[in-house]
Amino acid sequence: MAVGVFDLFSVGIGPSSSHTVGPMRAAAVFAEELTGSGSLDKVAGLRVDLYGSLAATGHGHGTMTAILLGLEGFHPEKILPAEVEERLAAIAETGTLQLAGSVPLPYGVKDMVLRPLTVLPRHTNGMTFTVTDEAGETLHKATFFSVGGGFIVREGEEDAALKELDESKKELPLPFRTAAELLGRCQSKGLSIGEVMFVNELASRSEAEIREGLLHIYSVMEECVATSLKREGLLPGGLKVRRRAPDWHERLEKEDKDRDAKYWQEWVNLIALAVNEENASGGRVVTAPTNGAAGIIPAVLYYALHFAPGMDKATQEDRDDVVVKFLLTAGAIGVLYKEQASISGAEVGCQGEVGSASSMAAGALAEVMGGTPQQVENAAEIAMEHNLGLTCDPIGGLVQVPCIERNAIAAAKAINAAKMALWGDGTHRVSLDEVIVTMRETGRDMSSKYKETAMGGLAVNVVEC
Repeated sequence: MAVGVFDLFSVGIGPSSSHTVGPMRAAAVFAEELTGSGSLDKVAGLRVDLYGSLAATGHGHGTMTAILLGLEGFHPEKILPAEVEERLAAIAETGTLQLAGSVPLPYGVKDMVLRPLTVLPRHTNGMTFTVTDEAGETLHKATFFSVGGGFIVREGEEDAALKELDESKKELPLPFRTAAELLGRCQSKGLSIGEVMFVNELASRSEAEIREGLLHIYSVMEECVATSLKREGLLPGGLKVRRRAPDWHERLEKEDKDRDAKYWQEWVNLIALAVNEENASGGRVVTAPTNGAAGIIPAVLYYALHFAPGMDKATQEDRDDVVVKFLLTAGAIGVLYKEQASISGAEVGCQGEVGSASSMAAGALAEVMGGTPQQVENAAEIAMEHNLGLTCDPIGGLVQVPCIERNAIAAAKAINAAKMALWGDGTHRVSLDEVIVTMRETGRDMSSKYKETAMGGLAVNVVEC
């Protein structure tokens, strides 16, 4: 299917969309196939091979535990944090996995085969699942790739998936692949960028379903922040990173009771930190468009709802309208990155995650603040242009340092990009399409050690403990 707003914004668990959400989703698909094949009751053995970046940073990203949950039949968008803790504790205590929720197998994290130096041709985030019977004969085997943002592709079906994507786009009323095409649709139909996205979403959902779905997405973002603000102490994983969001929130509540505009950046920083601290804790977050960049769009949307001109007099319905317009516009820009480049840190570095999210947020903010399609495109271009070359080198393979602060920095950058674009008339020298292609080529040229492998940069130059 064509990439839609609900593909780019989906509910999952932390700490990583490509290393946690995608692998869990792939494992769940494999478990469902076993159930459907009728061979589930014959399974006597299980083997999971992880390749490339999944193997190199899997422990820090929760890849192995996510796969265990997926093999038990859990999906990332449905499982609750309490269920995560309950099932992982049970597997650790008994050493037994409930394959597809019904077949007990002695299996755990230590049984997975890690191949960090082996990169499969399709993508660095590769995984193979194999089940055998009592005689050791293979009953079912499948290889999947987690290609960023929780999206998965099955080996051997890449061409078919692309063909299906192309066919589904033909069914859209206003299809677009590039920013130039998107602006052309806006001009010919007299629509904003968010409205073009809305028309396309109507091809598969009703207006009420779209609105309800997007407001639900935002409610999960809000819930994520609220949960994070109640947590204190250190983040899990061994780096001993202290949670800052609760203390910052307490201080802001004392210093800025009336949401004074001079404190806008402190509030934006707080929201970004809160979301990404919750993500680092393995909590429930919205991929936006990835988990590693999950705090940027909620933080910039918070700015739009609390500090944009006129919002102090807005009704709840007005605020809901802003949320819907913001997410639709951000989704349209996200489509451009999925179509022309990548949102996977393991494929193009952090420019594909934080850079894409910053670009999406900048364009969305420009639109809800009254920008023309040209100004929106300019805002998105500015934000990505100044994230080009951003590496993905988290310390210890954990989505903590520099990831958490990086979201706050990128959120402020998105707001500044939107303001710069709105002070112009939409004309500018470098197009968004040119920047997206440059990001893709920069990622291709980037050394693999800077693409979510924990083999370069801060990951090796900072002592973990």
